[in-house]
Amino acid sequence: MIVTRFPLRRHEDGRGWFGELIRSSALPKPIKQANLSRSRQGVIRGLHFHERGQDDLFVCLEGMVRVVVLDRETGETFSEDIGDGNTVAIYVPGVHAHGYEALTDCLFAYLVTEEYDAADPDEHGIPWDDERVRHLWSTTSPILSDRDTSS
Repeated sequence: MIVTRFPLRRHEDGRGWFGELIRSSALPKPIKQANLSRSRQGVIRGLHFHERGQDDLFVCLEGMVRVVVLDRETGETFSEDIGDGNTVAIYVPGVHAHGYEALTDCLFAYLVTEEYDAADPDEHGIPWDDERVRHLWSTTSPILSDRDTSS
């Protein structure tokens, strides 16, 4: 499975810190939309995948999340806790099922390579508790949206 990690450097001084989220020249596809979500601890968003080629770059801006990825063809999995204490961005090809769990209250950005089309969304679900990934989450009773409950 191809998941790319981008360590994020912070430059700190008396005012706080500054850091780059990503340089587009490092990505295989250009970013076309940036999304931001706030989640309460215990929320799981996903798993979902894209058949038309949207890739995602995940960055936890505040708090901690666990990114979980499933290669639907091989069954290979990836997970990493990112955010406070592990400042990395994770690039996920959209053909892989992906999602995240809020390990704390968090502010989470995902930059995507395709614009969202509500009239024809390219989002397909796999249950968050699929046997191939169930062991990767820290909770067995997450807070879920209706869409993620019915995947």
